Amino acid sequence: MSEQTLTEPVITVTENAARQVGIVRAKEPENTDKTLRIFVEEGGCSGLQYGMVFDEKRDDDHALEFFGETVLVDNFSAGCLRGAVVDYHDDLNDTGFKIKNPNAKQSCGCGNSFET
Repeated sequence: MSEQTLTEPVITVTENAARQVGIVRAKEPENTDKTLRIFVEEGGCSGLQYGMVFDEKRDDDHALEFFGETVLVDNFSAGCLRGAVVDYHDDLNDTGFKIKNPNAKQSCGCGNSFET
């Protein structure tokens, strides 16, 4: 593994997305002490799909901090997400978390399912 790979974050979370994570956590008291996990799992119309959940840190997780928010990514997901950018949009026609993934060769219309 190159030195550059070791210093680059698995993913990048924008300031808008980090701010929204804090807003969501504040509205859900049961998640006050948990951390946002961004993951990839089998499913969806293109074979793999993104997921987000508040969770506890596991031993093999990558813990990344962006704008005061920590994000967890497991090793399998890290391989699928390397170089991805997580953003949050709050527009009239497009509201929610968006993942721009350079590893996705094909995505479905909803943007939650992809193929590598």
